[in-house]
Amino acid sequence: MVQDTKLYDTLGVDPGADPNTIKKAYRKMALKFHPDKNPGEEAEKKFKEISAAYEVLSDEDKRQTYDRFGLEGLKEGRGGPGFGGDDLFSMFFGGGSPFGGGGGGGHRGPRRGQDIGHELRVTLEDLYNGKTKKMAIQRQVICKKCDGRGGTGSAVKCSVCRGSGVQVRIQRMGPMVQQIQSQCRDCGGEGEAWSAKDRCPECKGRKVSREKEVLEVHIDKGMTNGHKIPFRGYADEEPGIEPGDVIFILREAEHDVFTRKGNELLMKMKISLSEALTGFSRKVKTLDNRDIAITLTPGGFVQHEGVKVAAGEGMPIYRNPFEKGNLIVQFEVEYPAPEWFSLQENRDSIEKLLPAKTEQVTSMNDMEEAMLMDFDPNQHQTRSGRGRGGGGGAAYDEDDDEYGHAHGRGGGVQCQSQ
Repeated sequence: MVQDTKLYDTLGVDPGADPNTIKKAYRKMALKFHPDKNPGEEAEKKFKEISAAYEVLSDEDKRQTYDRFGLEGLKEGRGGPGFGGDDLFSMFFGGGSPFGGGGGGGHRGPRRGQDIGHELRVTLEDLYNGKTKKMAIQRQVICKKCDGRGGTGSAVKCSVCRGSGVQVRIQRMGPMVQQIQSQCRDCGGEGEAWSAKDRCPECKGRKVSREKEVLEVHIDKGMTNGHKIPFRGYADEEPGIEPGDVIFILREAEHDVFTRKGNELLMKMKISLSEALTGFSRKVKTLDNRDIAITLTPGGFVQHEGVKVAAGEGMPIYRNPFEKGNLIVQFEVEYPAPEWFSLQENRDSIEKLLPAKTEQVTSMNDMEEAMLMDFDPNQHQTRSGRGRGGGGGAAYDEDDDEYGHAHGRGGGVQCQSQ
């Protein structure tokens, strides 16, 4: 899930849609609501919303920022360049920020912490059948014993930074003197500290502690490689700051049999020449452990590298798992061994069954015969610039040695006058 889905809803696409799907949706919507076809303020407003949504979602950096922080993040330029002032807000919310206030007011509410991403390896079977995985994470949480205060009683001003929360040190660089400012290590930038007797025994005055938590990650049927599954507010906690999200990013492992392309599954199958010409039925184990018979009925035929489709045997469609894509099969036709063709009776049988040969040469009295043989690149490679083929490469090399750079090479043989 993303921070909000306003822009995706405007284009009528899912938050997990790929760039090509977003582009197609934009073209369709833009054509439908174009002011030239639909004069009036409503159509013009809708067209501007569609264009603004596409400008964000078609830009990878802006889309990532929007997914993490919503429209507010785009306005502030969090995680990358912003969209440009209040233009986006005024378009979708009638002016000003959707989080309160008008004009170009700053961020409302508490600051937000960083999101934390984790890659989660999944198999194609997981994405086909759906699965729940338990993932253990270590995260920083506000100390429960002192409720994030760091101690009991009243804190005192930090003696190191004198309550400023920062430390300043002087560094000399040649003839110049530079001031370097950094967060105070003693108080963690808070500007206050606790005496030893008042300090929280659990967090030692740090206000936070480490905690292990087990999250159940639900992988729905039809999710895709790169799909993001967020856990809102499960990133590191810190007093006065809204925690970010823990985001699991699905990474699909390569499968031995199937390759996924959108909602389609692709596989390759080797069949014999007899099966390609007369039909066949082959057993295939599906990703949900079913046995299906891939069948080509007699009368049909398959060419080498030909493609056939088994409708409805592809991937479940995300959020609509009762519908599936297709299984696309590419065939590799294997011919009989050369020994089979060497038998005269086999050749005669094939010739009787197959359609008659056409355009055959019946007399060679007025032509030369060029016999075909198996190609061997070591023997039959045509040398560059020779215009001749055959196995005479070694002889040409000897000519080169004898005549230097002759036969069109750089330098050549020059004539000398007596």
